Amino acid sequence: MKKHIFSLILLFTVLLAACTDTDTNETILFGGGDWDSLRLHNGIAQKILEDGYGYQTDEISGSTSAVIQGLRQGEVHVYMELWPDTSWELYEAAIESGDVVDVGINFDDTQSGTWVPTYVIEGDEERGIEPMAPDLRTIEDLKDYPELFQDPEDPSKGRFYNGPSAWNVSEIIEEKFYGYGLDEMYNLFSPGSQGAMLASLESAYSNGEPWVGYTWSPTATTAMYDLTILEEAEYNEEEWRETKLTAHPSQEVMILAHHEFPDQEPEVIEFLENYSMTSPVIEEGVHYMIENSADEDEAAVWFLKNYEDIWTEWVPEDIAQNVMDSL
Repeated sequence: MKKHIFSLILLFTVLLAACTDTDTNETILFGGGDWDSLRLHNGIAQKILEDGYGYQTDEISGSTSAVIQGLRQGEVHVYMELWPDTSWELYEAAIESGDVVDVGINFDDTQSGTWVPTYVIEGDEERGIEPMAPDLRTIEDLKDYPELFQDPEDPSKGRFYNGPSAWNVSEIIEEKFYGYGLDEMYNLFSPGSQGAMLASLESAYSNGEPWVGYTWSPTATTAMYDLTILEEAEYNEEEWRETKLTAHPSQEVMILAHHEFPDQEPEVIEFLENYSMTSPVIEEGVHYMIENSADEDEAAVWFLKNYEDIWTEWVPEDIAQNVMDSL
């Protein structure tokens, strides 16, 4: 399985320079990114298409906006994991234009919200960490602990980590932050990127330090670390629309394709329409990748060997047999 990694600038150069001919007889192009769950999905789908159906596949990686632009232009054929919560405007524009079509839901049991390392509440005897906030259960309870999550740049308040400002969800977190009145005790900190946000949590966790902020599951971080999501009122659609002061709704993470692709490769689309995962399985796959320093090809083999009951439902029997023979 080949993979070409393009910088954002190079990807846009390719998109602008190339024609929009989307003939996929030779190679199916997947949109890639820098997060592990997408790498896992790409690895699985590419392995099945190559060894099961006999296709050639390739991958073009970049930011979500660059890959969606590539999808609209036809220089990317399939995108396995689009989170509407973080890229709603891009998603909506791509669908409404008719350039991109929804293929199906990859998984829909996501969990988003405000998280802390579990040792903040319960301690960690193995690491010698005493409980720091044993009564912390809800977001409202954070008002009792600003000094615990002290902002290094403003010690008079705590620091609450938001998502990157470019994400749509960062506006939701900001609305929650002020709606719960946390601005009186905390500063809302927006890191410059997903990597910076997750690095702050990973650094705090490795040092046994307190951390509070937005994150979501499934991710490599939630797969690796013991984290607890703080409680909110049960999700209510009307209340969510008005104030956002409920638990986050679970997202439907989509598989997308260039609009001409279904007519060009109907058997591939049929496979992708059947492709369906769950967050616990995804986190197991991501954890395998991290623990074993495995790339997506190795993770795909691991998944295909261990979850035959799942993936064989996605494809005809003869295709499944081809894949199993390749293993």
